[in-house]
Amino acid sequence: MTPRIPSQTASSGNVLDKFQNQGLIAGSDPVAVIDIGSNSVRLVMYEHLSRSPVPMYNEKVLCGLGKGVAVTGQLDEGAVSCALRALERFSFLLKQAGVEQFFILATAAAREASNGAAFLKQVKKICGQEAEVLSGEEEARHSALGVVSAMMAPNGVAGDLGGGSLELIRVMGDELGKGATYPLGGLRLSDMAKGSIKQAQKIARAELEKATELNALEGQNFYAIGGTWRALARLHMSSIGYPLAVMHHYEIDPDEMLEFCELTMRGDIEDAGWIGSISKARRALIPFGAAVLAEVIKRGKPRKIIMSALGVREGHLYGLLPDDVKQQDPLLSACEELCVLRARSPEYAHELADWLDLLFARLEVDESAYEKRLRRASCLLADIGWRAHPDYRGTQSLNIIAHGTFIGIDHPGRAYLAMANYFRHEGLSGQSMGLSMRDVANVHMRSLARLTGAALRLAHVAAGDLPSILPHLDIAREGDVAILKLPEHLKVLQSEKLSRRFTQFTRLLGLEGRVE
Repeated sequence: MTPRIPSQTASSGNVLDKFQNQGLIAGSDPVAVIDIGSNSVRLVMYEHLSRSPVPMYNEKVLCGLGKGVAVTGQLDEGAVSCALRALERFSFLLKQAGVEQFFILATAAAREASNGAAFLKQVKKICGQEAEVLSGEEEARHSALGVVSAMMAPNGVAGDLGGGSLELIRVMGDELGKGATYPLGGLRLSDMAKGSIKQAQKIARAELEKATELNALEGQNFYAIGGTWRALARLHMSSIGYPLAVMHHYEIDPDEMLEFCELTMRGDIEDAGWIGSISKARRALIPFGAAVLAEVIKRGKPRKIIMSALGVREGHLYGLLPDDVKQQDPLLSACEELCVLRARSPEYAHELADWLDLLFARLEVDESAYEKRLRRASCLLADIGWRAHPDYRGTQSLNIIAHGTFIGIDHPGRAYLAMANYFRHEGLSGQSMGLSMRDVANVHMRSLARLTGAALRLAHVAAGDLPSILPHLDIAREGDVAILKLPEHLKVLQSEKLSRRFTQFTRLLGLEGRVE
């Protein structure tokens, strides 16, 4: 008998209604930020207000509102028209998406131009609400909160380079210094230097001599924010063949970055692999952004340059969260949501995480607090690829995790998560994985990823990814022998495959394995 295929015409509405919003966290109310900057006007819609915000829609228009403000004191008429057209489009999209809560933030160009107030009246007319015009200090604070929300115990100075200004602020965990603003945005600097890179360097050097925020930077991290610096970092990635095309938490040695800035200022980047992906308007500002970053490095002598993909917009949203939500782990929060959306049983994922805590503790596996946190995250992600063909679950899961919108994690940690999930599906040899993930993580992290992958494979055979089984399986160690104990009511789970998987896991620890 031929199976009946549901009609996609008359009844399709009912079918679609059944699955409405299945790709979103239940009860999500989208939230959005319109960022009216000196170089770009951007709309970002987020799934909901959360500890780890996920962009649903992200669009920018490079209007160049700040171009000429340093010379004329006014917003350019053409730039204003460009911005207002973009805002009309954004306003329509917000209504179409059903976004009821959104925020409009305006920065240097709008606050400094003599006709900024008139422009902001038109913004209110189009969008139906007033823009919040951030002072330089407020802009610095918002950017720093973006870093606080996205980084692991940040310590150093956050710098946000826009089109009109550079904001600097000290960041110590979740404590912030007093922010300051400097007239070093790419558009403004280009105008002041009349297009001369040498003159731009002199201006940047003179301004940053006043930057007391950089006095405490030596030996600490510099967190670089802003589209021009992200474009510069993307070109650096291309120049060294970096294997993971993820901007957030990309780390660069300051001496290496200083050399690359000098190459950029000389114009020696036209053959860079990703230069074509950067708009001409942004491309023209990269040498001026390089001039500012070079002077920051010379003046502050940071330990590392760390790129932050989160800044003013995400900092604003982070500031709206209740204190208890701010204290949540952003990585685990993101993994939890992905688990709910894509795994067969979130209940099993949590049992798996708890059981691996027991397994690693009883067998005395040496892990740092950060590594334990990564292991728990890997458990929440262990089943996100189950809908793929079995032959490709490992590769698909690896790619989803490697390029996911995770925060609160560095690149080696991201590689650990991706590899652990790959090993769980594809086996421990990793022959088909390729070199990219291996190159991002060191030997220690690769070994831990293989160990975690082996544990995930063991649990998969023991419980079949079903809840209410793992909590009943006990672990013991007697000298160099590890023992997996099955209770009487679960002795039916004993199998040759289970013994083999347990032995594979224990051998990685230099132990013998036995199932009782």
